[in-house]
Amino acid sequence: MSNLADANVQSDLDVPPLLLPAHVLRNDAQALEAARELAQVARVQAARRDQQRKLPWAEIEQFTRSGLGSIAIGKAFGGPDVSFVTLAEVFAIISAADPALGQIPQNHFGILNLLQHTANERQKTQLFQSVLDGWRIGNAGPERGTKNTLELKARITADGDGYVISGQKFYSTGALFAHWIAVKALNDDGKQVIAFIRRGTPGLRIVDDWSGFGQRTTASGTVLLNNVRVDADLVVENWRINDSPNIQGAVSQLIQAAIDAGIARGAIDDAISFVRERARPWIDANVERASDDLYVIADIGKLKIELHAAEALLRKAGQVLDQVSAAPVTAESAARASIAVAEAKVLTTEISLLASEKLFELAGSRATLAEFNLDRHWRNARVHTLHDPVRWKYHAVGTYHLNGTFPARHSWI
Repeated sequence: MSNLADANVQSDLDVPPLLLPAHVLRNDAQALEAARELAQVARVQAARRDQQRKLPWAEIEQFTRSGLGSIAIGKAFGGPDVSFVTLAEVFAIISAADPALGQIPQNHFGILNLLQHTANERQKTQLFQSVLDGWRIGNAGPERGTKNTLELKARITADGDGYVISGQKFYSTGALFAHWIAVKALNDDGKQVIAFIRRGTPGLRIVDDWSGFGQRTTASGTVLLNNVRVDADLVVENWRINDSPNIQGAVSQLIQAAIDAGIARGAIDDAISFVRERARPWIDANVERASDDLYVIADIGKLKIELHAAEALLRKAGQVLDQVSAAPVTAESAARASIAVAEAKVLTTEISLLASEKLFELAGSRATLAEFNLDRHWRNARVHTLHDPVRWKYHAVGTYHLNGTFPARHSWI
């Protein structure tokens, strides 16, 4: 949908409900169990939500109330501080059931990691506690019509004892469901900051105009800001992240890779179920069941092997991030983390696309019927893997090992 006048515009006073206080999980095992419980619920209506573009409000509320939204908050602030291995697996579990549901909190966690390294102690205390209480953070960073994804037109200007901010954002994943809208803008010195704006602030509008053919229920649309007032204490100088080596990009990419791994899991699971329960064997196979076709068996085996390889690299990447984050981050350790995640991202990208396409070859023409909506796997994989070009992951890995070149320092590596 391109016409904002026809889009679903959230009222300035329409605040997502907090139905019950959020639970606070205490360890990795509890986080994984909460993810499995959510996935079991989310899987039931995932295909229908995609067909009808029905936003997963109930599922997002379960995500929040279960305590999953605060699993990355450090123990010093009252959170469980789960490992990066667990964080990736949580996203993969949820995304195997509904990758749109997996993507909605993606930026929430990227921003939590950013706050850990750029916010002052007072900001950390306020924002982390709000997340522990059940507040969600939505993204309002990228813009359309700019030279590249890092360029910003939005401006934040000092005004009295606070600031005002104006601009227009797109690809605002999570914003429609959020209590805090994290808006990137340039300050009076031309430096990038993130302003945390409470949902319901006058001048803030969130528009559900996302029309992508995949990840259809992420509501990754437009955020409009017209002289929106911002408290001075809620402006984080995130430009400081570039003052020293960091793992911000690697953390963001780990979550992206985990979502793609989840898409692949879901596609392979559906392919196996359809072949077992609905597909007819090819006449020349001379077998009673499609699941006894030697070529189908071999292809399922190949898909499983490639999925397991991608998952292994995803776990390794999480382990590297856990090791790197346990000590002061250096240029060398930051590069090692980014490269480990890039290697995982290559395989999760490729298996998500391959599995979601191969599903139809193995399941047959009946699998293309709209009633099954199995094309959602490929649509989701194709759209989500476009966040950043995997060809540049090959380049980053190659030049690192061949020439010792460290990867660029931004959110896409």
